[in-house]
Amino acid sequence: MRILHTSDWHIGRSFHGHSTLDALSDVLDVVVEQVRVHDVDVVVVAGDVFDSAAPSAACYPLLTRTLAALADAGARVVVTSGNHDSAARLGFQSALLREEIAVVTDPLSVGTPVTIDDAHGPVHFYGIPYLEPAIVRHLWEGVELRSQAQTIAHAMDLVRSDLTTRGGRSIVVAHCFAAGVEATPGVEREIRQGGLDNVPLPVFEGPDYVALGHIHGRQQLSERVRYAGAPLHYSFGEAGKPRGSWLVELDATGLASVQWLDLPVPRPLVTLRAPFDDLLGDPALDAFVDQWVRAEYTDTTAQIDPMRRLQTRFPWCATVAHIPSESRKDDGLGYARRVRAARDESEVIDAFLTHVREGEGASAAERDIIREVLDARAVAEARS
Repeated sequence: MRILHTSDWHIGRSFHGHSTLDALSDVLDVVVEQVRVHDVDVVVVAGDVFDSAAPSAACYPLLTRTLAALADAGARVVVTSGNHDSAARLGFQSALLREEIAVVTDPLSVGTPVTIDDAHGPVHFYGIPYLEPAIVRHLWEGVELRSQAQTIAHAMDLVRSDLTTRGGRSIVVAHCFAAGVEATPGVEREIRQGGLDNVPLPVFEGPDYVALGHIHGRQQLSERVRYAGAPLHYSFGEAGKPRGSWLVELDATGLASVQWLDLPVPRPLVTLRAPFDDLLGDPALDAFVDQWVRAEYTDTTAQIDPMRRLQTRFPWCATVAHIPSESRKDDGLGYARRVRAARDESEVIDAFLTHVREGEGASAAERDIIREVLDARAVAEARS
């Protein structure tokens, strides 16, 4: 049996104010094509199908179309809910879906598999939707569930107990933060590293393969426990990291092989750091004109309207940051002392600029303009 492990579609998520629906639709079309090319039997989606608990109306057709296309390509589909999903919204039509598609959102279904047969017999797919301890602890009487580790451990106990009775090969599909994983800063927004959300790796002992979701980057915690990551880049912290899915193959005895399948990146992300004039004019940066750009300009002084000016060169500039290459040292002179020391109006203006621009006074060009304005005013006053 061939299984395609994907996760964290985040349908409806924006990227710095830009919709990602069209880009995600194109990438999911490639996933469907990979199902055909590699004769995939089952596609698993390990949570965070939507980006919010109340997705916009435009998000639902993309999910419906993609699930139908995967089934039409010959694959069974097993979907679980993540922490971004509303389990109720994602799962409310599950009983009405065509038999090739299973959506697992009910915590009480944990331990009851979706069983799919191949030439070697049954394979049991155990979906574990995102389980918030405070919300689900009342469902299992006499079990202490105060952390993700305890909650997932209890879910895995239910899985192993059921598997002992059924026998055969098995896949677990879960959405959580496993200990030892490397989170991308600013991406996995609900993760609290080092806290109660960490699920120890030994908790996942038993199944032939564990398909995890929640982390946006590809990661392998063991040969049989992996994250596939998100199909799109949703943060500049993910720039350059591969997007794709794991192609998992089971033979008669269990896990036979795991292969990474790359997905295209519709628009690459790049961070450019340079003086502002170089960002606007350096020919070496022409290669990044059609990419998502995070611009970091290193000038000592903040620029006026930097985003608008940068977007004249980089239409897909998404964010701008002022990061001076060096900080000017404080000379100890306050604004009042600078003004008192000034010999004329041009020096008063220079003292003001020095004060508001972190020690940087008027440039040569600015001094010429200041002198021109002051001279013009002096002439006007003389004539009056």
